[in-house]
Amino acid sequence: MPTPAHDLRAAAETLRALATAASVDPDGTPTAHWHYEDRGRGRGHLYGDHLTREDDRCISWPHLLRGGSLQRPTYMHVQHAAYAAAMGPVVGLAIADWLEEAAHRYECSVQAAGDAFRDDPAGRDAFLTTGPGAPSPHALAVAQQILRARR
Repeated sequence: MPTPAHDLRAAAETLRALATAASVDPDGTPTAHWHYEDRGRGRGHLYGDHLTREDDRCISWPHLLRGGSLQRPTYMHVQHAAYAAAMGPVVGLAIADWLEEAAHRYECSVQAAGDAFRDDPAGRDAFLTTGPGAPSPHALAVAQQILRARR
C-alpha cells in the first residue's frame, strides 16, 4: 500500500519529468520560460521563451500553440501538451491553496514570534528568517515564478 510520502515523491518525479520534457521543442529550441501576451478580445499568445535578436531586442518566441485555421486546428508538441494537461486548473487551485496555507503559517509565526520574543528582537528576526518561523522557501520559489510569469 503506497504511503503519503510515496505518493508525494511519485508526483514530484512525474512533474519533474514532464517539466524537463517540456523545456525544449523537438528541435532543441529552449521552451522553459513559458509566458503569455494578452492580445485583447479575450485572446492571448502562449510562448515558450524569449529570443534575443542581433540588435539586442528581446522578443517572445517560440509559439507553443501551432497551426490554427478553419481546416487545421491548433496543436502543441506532445511534451508541451502533456505538461499543460498535468498542470491544469485543478492543479493550479491546489497550488493556490498550498500557497495560501504557507502564507497563513508565516503570519501565525510572525504573531507567535512577537509574543515569544517580545524583549529579544534579534531572536525574533532569527526565528522568522532562518528558524522554524521562516517562510517556506519552496512556497516562496513557486510564488516568485508565478508572479514573474505574470509580469
